[in-house]
Amino acid sequence: MGEITHVSPLAPAGFPDLPEIEGVEFAAVEAGVKYQNRKDVTLMRLVEGSSLAGVFTKSATRSAAVLDCQEKIGAPSSEGAAIIVNSGNANAFTGRNGMESVAAVTNAVGECLGLPASRVFSSSTGVIGEALPHDRIISKVSEACEALSTSGIRDAAEGIRTTDTFAKGAGSTIEIDGKPVKIAGIAKGSGMIAPDMATMLVYIFTDAQVEQPLLQKVLSELTDQTFNNITVDSDTSTSDTLLLGATGTSGVEITEDNSVFRDALRDVMLDLAHQVVKDGEGATKFVEVAVTGAASDEDARVHALAIANSPLVKTAVAGEDPNWGRVVMAIGKSGAAADRDLLSIRFGDILVAENGWVSPTYSEEAGASYMKAQELAINVDLGLGDGASTVWTCDLTHCYITINADYRS
Repeated sequence: MGEITHVSPLAPAGFPDLPEIEGVEFAAVEAGVKYQNRKDVTLMRLVEGSSLAGVFTKSATRSAAVLDCQEKIGAPSSEGAAIIVNSGNANAFTGRNGMESVAAVTNAVGECLGLPASRVFSSSTGVIGEALPHDRIISKVSEACEALSTSGIRDAAEGIRTTDTFAKGAGSTIEIDGKPVKIAGIAKGSGMIAPDMATMLVYIFTDAQVEQPLLQKVLSELTDQTFNNITVDSDTSTSDTLLLGATGTSGVEITEDNSVFRDALRDVMLDLAHQVVKDGEGATKFVEVAVTGAASDEDARVHALAIANSPLVKTAVAGEDPNWGRVVMAIGKSGAAADRDLLSIRFGDILVAENGWVSPTYSEEAGASYMKAQELAINVDLGLGDGASTVWTCDLTHCYITINADYRS
């Protein structure tokens, strides 16, 4: 897996200045799991009394770390918690050895931090099918424990990267009942990105006080609006993990009807999700695909994903070709209800096609000019009902092949 020597042209100007979350500490160290001379093991500790919720891949071949997290998440506990992440090796499709590695790592972290292994959650990302050299991780656990700091979130974001070209972070500070409530999160993800949930590791923290069942409910609902609506290449990973921790240190209790907290959390999640797409392997264009007028919301999502995942659509976008015929093709193949003579297609505000034919007002010059932008919108109205869905994707360039052709080398 070669080193990334460039940064995505869609990357933000820099890593954001995130609010410090009281009750969460971060550290990242070099363990040489696969990479040399870069941080590849990240440790995060949550204060006693924290709630933790999670969403994971639905892959039938999910990794040992995911299986372990799924077994532990939601168990009642007033103790603190820890999360340890390694990059470079997914510890997936590794049989019994994979579970033994997870146990060894989580036990070591628990001993170092005075936590039961049941409160230590792990994630692994990288190459599938290779045994995890967990001894390298364990040898660095003490160093990571000693380095824990409330200001270490950027190091943590760096430490979870694989083929990512930039570290990803997002945060928000809101006011509830006259008191500040903070949210901050980090993510990794670049390739093997598809809804279900999208292929990534994401860790989000808040100082709000949220009971675990409500935290889980909110997280699951918001995941369907954010991370489950992005795609880079239609491939679902073995290792997807999204953990949300609430420390309660702000003293502000969140109830189910608190829309201010939900909206702020959704904004942070959507920001991270968009950053993952903007770092899609080889991406040069960020594309919003919005489908309206479908027979149902689910039909709209099926159509949107068919467009967003189409290699023909994505390569046309890469070539700045306003080839609306490929959008028509994707709609037709999706399997959801559509009527050729009722649908309309827009590139941004430009009406391209309607009534089963190219719009008489459309000019190829206008379409070609629009496609030169870095951020694009493909809007489809099916004229069948009120169903709507929005999906975010990127283009497909030769660089995607270059990265993945020698991923293991």
